[in-house]
Amino acid sequence: MTAGEDGQVNAYIQLWTVGNYHWYLKQSLDFGRDPQKAPVCVCWDPERPLRLHVVTRGWTCITYDWGWTTERSPGLDAADNANVAVIDGEKVLVTTFRQCVVPPPMCSFELQLTSPVNQVTFLCKPQRTNQLSAFTADGNISVYSQDSGEQPEKTADGFRTMSSPLVLQKTFRLAVLQEEPLALRQLLWLDDELFVGVRSGLLPTSSTLLLLHPAQDATDTLAVRSEVEVAGVVVSMVHCSQTGTVALQLEDGQIKKLLYGPEPSVEDWRDSSGCSINFPVPCVQMALCSISGEEYLLGLTDRSHLYAGDTELASNVSSFAVCNDFLIITTHSHTCRCLQLSTLSVKAVQTALASDGGQNDETLRRVERGSRIVTVVPQDTRVILQMPRGNLETVHHRALLLAQLRKWLDSLRFKEAFDCMRKLRINLNLIYDHNPKIFLENILTFITQLNSINHINLFLTELKEEDTTSSMYPRPESSLVQPQPASGQKKVDVVCDALRSAMESMDPNKFCLSILTTHVKKTVPELEIALQKVHELRVNRPEAPGAVSAEEALKYLLFLVNVNDLYEHSLGTYDFDLVLMVAEKSQKDPKEYLPFLNMLKSLDPNYQRYTIDKHLKRYRKALLHLSKCGQEHFPEALQLVKEQKLYSEALRLYAADKAQYKALSCAYAEHLVEQQQAEQAGLLLWRCGEPASALQAFASSSSWRNAICVAQQMPLPPDQLALLARDLAEKLTEQRRYSEAALLLDQYAKDCEEAILALITGAVWEEALRLIYMHNRQDITETNLKPALLDAVSAQTVFLDAQVATFTRHRSRLAVVREQKEKARLSMLDEDGPDCPDAELYSEASSVMTGSKYSQSNSRISSRSSKNRRKAERKKLSLKEGSPMEDRALMYALGEIITTVDKMREEVHNLLKALVLFQFDRQAEKLQLAYEEALQMMEAAVPEVWPEGLQNNQAPLTGPNSTANSIMASFQQQQQKPVASQQDAEVPTPPKMRNGVKWKLTVLK
Repeated sequence: MTAGEDGQVNAYIQLWTVGNYHWYLKQSLDFGRDPQKAPVCVCWDPERPLRLHVVTRGWTCITYDWGWTTERSPGLDAADNANVAVIDGEKVLVTTFRQCVVPPPMCSFELQLTSPVNQVTFLCKPQRTNQLSAFTADGNISVYSQDSGEQPEKTADGFRTMSSPLVLQKTFRLAVLQEEPLALRQLLWLDDELFVGVRSGLLPTSSTLLLLHPAQDATDTLAVRSEVEVAGVVVSMVHCSQTGTVALQLEDGQIKKLLYGPEPSVEDWRDSSGCSINFPVPCVQMALCSISGEEYLLGLTDRSHLYAGDTELASNVSSFAVCNDFLIITTHSHTCRCLQLSTLSVKAVQTALASDGGQNDETLRRVERGSRIVTVVPQDTRVILQMPRGNLETVHHRALLLAQLRKWLDSLRFKEAFDCMRKLRINLNLIYDHNPKIFLENILTFITQLNSINHINLFLTELKEEDTTSSMYPRPESSLVQPQPASGQKKVDVVCDALRSAMESMDPNKFCLSILTTHVKKTVPELEIALQKVHELRVNRPEAPGAVSAEEALKYLLFLVNVNDLYEHSLGTYDFDLVLMVAEKSQKDPKEYLPFLNMLKSLDPNYQRYTIDKHLKRYRKALLHLSKCGQEHFPEALQLVKEQKLYSEALRLYAADKAQYKALSCAYAEHLVEQQQAEQAGLLLWRCGEPASALQAFASSSSWRNAICVAQQMPLPPDQLALLARDLAEKLTEQRRYSEAALLLDQYAKDCEEAILALITGAVWEEALRLIYMHNRQDITETNLKPALLDAVSAQTVFLDAQVATFTRHRSRLAVVREQKEKARLSMLDEDGPDCPDAELYSEASSVMTGSKYSQSNSRISSRSSKNRRKAERKKLSLKEGSPMEDRALMYALGEIITTVDKMREEVHNLLKALVLFQFDRQAEKLQLAYEEALQMMEAAVPEVWPEGLQNNQAPLTGPNSTANSIMASFQQQQQKPVASQQDAEVPTPPKMRNGVKWKLTVLK
């Protein structure tokens, strides 16, 4: 360095750092020419990183605490260019990330100053946040703003200007006396003519806030308008452009608020309830935001803890930024999370940051290791990240992206939304799914804005039935748009029909290809209609400029649809010109289709259509056309009906009085008999005039009433009618339909004795008595009826005794099994403690080892058919002692016994009445008492076998036999019980007993 005129040398301390293979001069401390102020000792603090100690020749000790910060423009509107300024000696490197991403050490443009720059700040005023001021080492503040003149779109060499550099507007000289370098720090530019800075106070533990504004004289000087003393060292200061709040942080973490009105003052930061709020520890980065309508100061510590006031939100945050109601953070687990603060409370933010995120969680995405946020482009979807090696990356965070798309769709800006979704691969179904009602009401706006056939076709081809707002892109909880209730029509059909209607009303020639796409894309493709429209284009060529020709339309259809499918559908139109047009455009050999087409042209029109429909396997249409071809083709129609089983359709095509109808009915009846539906076959045969065949069908299906009607209509001779009645009665007896068999034997076979015996066999005592007295056959009472009554009493008593014995045995065994299970469960819990992995295998409804190897080895059963699965379940319910599911099997068995015995009420009631009539009172009393005792015993056992709450028993295990380990493990089991064990533990519901059915006889009491 060269000495000045006074022979003194300027003393400087410069702080340099390296990044991206470039050395940056970050700070230059000018100590001037006074030898007493020259530094003689400079050293870094051994404990606090970035703390610099300087001792001057005049025995003055100065301590500087440095910190890293990213100086970004604070704007929240689209006018803000997302500027980021980097200090590099006498230059300020500015990058406008809205226009372009320039990797450091390069930049969008440089601002050259005359002295090293120490601080940079952007204007905190909406719409003007691109303006910048730089505080240099010589004590000047240079103000830069955008050039108001119009810039040419292209330069002389043809390049387009992406970002225009800022222009120096004015340089202010500070009137503040700076006794040591960098005496003014934490500079904020609040308004055009208002700066706020901090300097050391009168005491080492205090600070002074200076409000600076231009002096009233002609000199460009910044004078101190007012000073505010702060009891503490101010280490950071932040401003919110939305609310105008200025927050200060002291070195001990205290938070203050600056009121910079006519009489500036500083007050404590308070929450909505009036309590003073401070950071638990000092933070190195701060930002103001609004959470659920309340303003909070966010702070990030050097230990990666993020605070909202005194509440810790997360503990692994590497960087954060607040932009447009969103909090964006990066974490040390290499994720980037974006949360919309207006929809969340502080507690919800804590919960969201602590969760790992679900499958479709739009707030979370993975990023490269060590990524940090540089800036977020306002009113956009871009987040700029810097990697540890210095390079920049742009990510479009899903939460920002979807929020922006929802804004565009709500404001009907379909073009911007479509372009963004196409570029960033967002499913285009969201355009409709976001608000179906609004989309359908503004479908003309959608078409007009896109104004591109290709874009409309792209939208149509991506349509699918899935609602993307409930699967891929869930609606935010605060969304005012409610999901549409499911209507009868399918979504794809609704959109296709609406778009087609709108395009046909606007310009059918211009949107011809898109109209064809709407036909093809429907859930049931309307290929025939699309082909017909292509044929109309060929017949009537449109004269409008830009209209699509038939060849272009057909070529486009072949792009959407398989050529063979299109050829088949063109055949289905019965238009041979259209068929030839499709065939010519396909790769088919003329030898494949010309002979077939020539053969078809030679046929009668109806038979020609039948042949085409049969070729296309459209058998119902084929039958319709064949029915119009005349009597000579009926055998062919009958054969088609039999092959394709089109009996019902065929009967509708012929009159009921025609011979064809009768032939079809007989064929249908044969088919029904083969399908074990002989009764319906008999009805068909009877109505078409085939009584003999109908009688045979009714007899084989035991439809005895219809059989008797047909027999009497024919009519059958009396002897044959009696023989028919006996045959039908025999079948009914085999089916235990004794009353109907007795009616046939009595009325049509004229055999009253056989009828009475049938009723006695079926235990229909009262009807048997009626016939006995009607035919005066009291002898049967002594020979058959009374012995049958005594046999019935004996059988019922034996059956009841067997059921009661089995019930008692199963009930006792169930109690033993449950006791063993409880003992085994308690012993395992005591031995292994609450962390025992097998503890949850003992459930209240399972056997001793519900989750044993037996049940695990059968886990593959779930993949079998339902029939086999039920069979396997029954196998598991074995009553064998010691089987894995013995208790459940016992419960099923007990339930079946109760149901069986309960169903005997009517049968026992009828038997008791008959016994009393014939003075068998002793037997009747014995039966009534035994049945009553059985019912009472079973009813009393229901609460024991099926304890209340057993099926959904969620209560923890407690009681005199429980230990601390067992109680703790049972609580844990209720929370962590696997689904499989819950299914294994499912128990049958207790049977319902019909106590309302009156069966007892009062005379026997």
